[in-house]
Amino acid sequence: MLRTKLLFLSTLLLAVFFLAGCAAATGPAGAMSAYWQALIDKDGAQISSLSCAAYEEESLTTLESFSAVETKLKDLACSVNSESGDTASVTCTGSIIASYGAEDLVIDLSQRSYIVKKEGGDWRVCGAE
Repeated sequence: MLRTKLLFLSTLLLAVFFLAGCAAATGPAGAMSAYWQALIDKDGAQISSLSCAAYEEESLTTLESFSAVETKLKDLACSVNSESGDTASVTCTGSIIASYGAEDLVIDLSQRSYIVKKEGGDWRVCGAE
């Protein structure tokens, strides 16, 4: 009986942590983080779903520019600068490292703020401010 209760409580706690993580990823900062990860993963379908309609083409062009190089994210952290209704300003720290053979290009993500809007019920990246 005690073992069953412990198993139930453990499962419940895991579910709560999982759902809390999912909820955090759906906010403006989570959408921005997911966008950068999709760019690094070279996942066009995910980039499209994380971009607002007006920014999708530019997002896919950016993705294409990284297609021939090896990329990785370093120390990514995004936070909301301001939020008003369905629009937020998000800034990220960290960098994208693009490797061109023996040469690395480091792109500092803290140089710009991004507009993230709720579109179709989900937060989507709509470009730089």
